[in-house]
Amino acid sequence: MRRLPVLVSLALVLVALLAGIWAGGHPRLLPGFVRDTLVGDSQAQVFQEALDKVDADYYKPVDEDRLLDKGLTAVVGSLGDRFSHYLSPRARTQFDLSTAGRFEGVGLNVAEIPAGLRVVAVFAGGPAARAGLRVGDRIVAVNGRSLSGVPSEAATARIKGPRGTDVRLTVVRGGKRREQTLKRAAVEVPIVQSRLVQRDGRRLGYVSMSQFTTNAGAAVGKRTRKLIADGAKGIVLDLRGNGGGLLDEGVSTASVFLPDGLVVYTKGRNRPRHDFEATGDAIAGDVPVVVLVDRGTASASEIVTGALQDRRRATVVGTRTFGKGVFQEIEGLSNGGALDITVGEYFTPKGRNLGPRDGEPGGITPDVRAADDPKTARDEGLERALRVLGSG
Repeated sequence: MRRLPVLVSLALVLVALLAGIWAGGHPRLLPGFVRDTLVGDSQAQVFQEALDKVDADYYKPVDEDRLLDKGLTAVVGSLGDRFSHYLSPRARTQFDLSTAGRFEGVGLNVAEIPAGLRVVAVFAGGPAARAGLRVGDRIVAVNGRSLSGVPSEAATARIKGPRGTDVRLTVVRGGKRREQTLKRAAVEVPIVQSRLVQRDGRRLGYVSMSQFTTNAGAAVGKRTRKLIADGAKGIVLDLRGNGGGLLDEGVSTASVFLPDGLVVYTKGRNRPRHDFEATGDAIAGDVPVVVLVDRGTASASEIVTGALQDRRRATVVGTRTFGKGVFQEIEGLSNGGALDITVGEYFTPKGRNLGPRDGEPGGITPDVRAADDPKTARDEGLERALRVLGSG
């Protein structure tokens, strides 16, 4: 019998793996629940046949871990869902750190744009701040690889990495393109920041969140109550550039302003409807609230914004939000990696799903439109939000 050419054997690995996912089965390399649930016996046989031929005949040793990573990346990519990803063991570690408010990288908060990433926050003391990166800069390539059309999760994974290692960013500012090499470091993300602001003789509170990590909701509650105790007569909750995070922390944050009732509900093909209710201990209902948003406001940020808007608890100021009407769950794999996979949709208390529908862009339409001009040193969006709050 003739041996299959090496390239054909390699192709069979991915084709069989993809076929196995769609038809169900259990090839040797797949992690437990994927193997047992998704792959059928006939596909497993073809997969094993191709794998054995590669292992026996390829002219170099085969790295099965790398083969697994590439295969699972192809599987999830075949779904055509920009929000679903396979996380390698290394990427899973970075993800777990980021949800705890820590990571190893350059100290940026970014939003996805067609050309790559737009910088929405630069963390003080981090490598990016020391290198002079600014809010509004566009990162279009990492280590020479273009970020055009790359989902934000994958793009940021290229920037993150072990402390002490170098990463080369291609940055565009004012139409000028330049290369900058930064040395990665351990970064603590300032998740919640707050301050008192004086406007027309009144004290107003300002609270900003960069993402919804573990205990972020409790931190918002603590900062908000402290501002009110210090005399704040209203609160601006700034969610601009906040791409979301943990759903439970979104519910916890909304509960700072809602004493009870529905915050959001979810459902999916294999997920029955689940209602998330406010957890209690909210601030007084007569304290006016403004939520400040922009196109980078997504996911858990939209859950909070949508709940406060639907429940008439806050005025929304800014621009239309991102429009992410789906949610993901992390499904751990036995190799130490994970599937970050979309499992359902979420809906605001009035039943709105914020994802794109029938050609409409999705997202939340603000009650008062306002946008920051990146060409000026002023924060026009925040100024508008404070005026709206002060007039309430």
